[in-house]
Amino acid sequence: MSAPTLVSKERAPVRPARLLLHLFLAGASFAWITPLLWAVYAALRPYSETSDKGYVSWPDKLSLDNFTHAFQQSEMTRYFGNTLLIAVPAVLLTLFLSSCVAFYVSRFDFRVNLSLLLVFTAGNLLPQQVIITPLYRLYLLIDLPGITASGKLYDSALGLVLIHVAFQSGFCAFVLSNYMRSLPHELTEAALVDGASAWRLYWQITLPLCKPAMAALGTLLSIWVYNDFFWAIVLVSTGENMPITSALNNLSGQYFTDPNLVAAGALLTAIPTLVVYFALQRQFVSGLTLGANKG
Repeated sequence: MSAPTLVSKERAPVRPARLLLHLFLAGASFAWITPLLWAVYAALRPYSETSDKGYVSWPDKLSLDNFTHAFQQSEMTRYFGNTLLIAVPAVLLTLFLSSCVAFYVSRFDFRVNLSLLLVFTAGNLLPQQVIITPLYRLYLLIDLPGITASGKLYDSALGLVLIHVAFQSGFCAFVLSNYMRSLPHELTEAALVDGASAWRLYWQITLPLCKPAMAALGTLLSIWVYNDFFWAIVLVSTGENMPITSALNNLSGQYFTDPNLVAAGALLTAIPTLVVYFALQRQFVSGLTLGANKG
């Protein structure tokens, strides 16, 4: 019996195109993460040091004092609560309403189902700045005595929730309808034969199969609603009612602004979005890659 011979495997030569691709990806990654690292570096340094030596200098002292001062000075606890009061209902309502629309247009055949889906999707194509003036006047005209603290839809968390639901439902309905169309119709047909109602088809059969897509959309919606600044500035006037994105204004003085303190505050406001992403990372990635291996 002959001894086994070792077969040497020659390494495939590196193609110039692949080398250029890796260089481009490395450069893009570095350009993307550099501002974040620079913000962390500035937030760890006192302003007196950077004002004397400049930001491009070796630090003498690194501390978390800026993070502590930013959290206390901007009253982030209150603004985190305001954002939670806006983001949670907005995300849940958007997913529920858009999934209802997606279920109806994807599992039932009627003449205007495609037109109905296009109407919902077209709402995302309209720039927010175009409708801000009539929307602002409409919010001032709608009276809600006893429901909101301001007595109107303007300057209330309810107003921000409704505008987020209105603008995000179209995209979510489009994504969920495409995903629901890929589900086998035999499931709903068998349930209909057994006498299941439309609500049961939606809630107990179709919706559980859409968990990956719902998790991916929920992650995106949480980040979008949390990072909103435009609607919060336009539709809210009272400082106590503003979300976390507006809390950074409290770090700016009338005559002087500490950029190191603002950098620390900006990093603190980014923590909840990172928590949401890492908590739903597996579902988010699986939802984005659904159908990638289907022919």
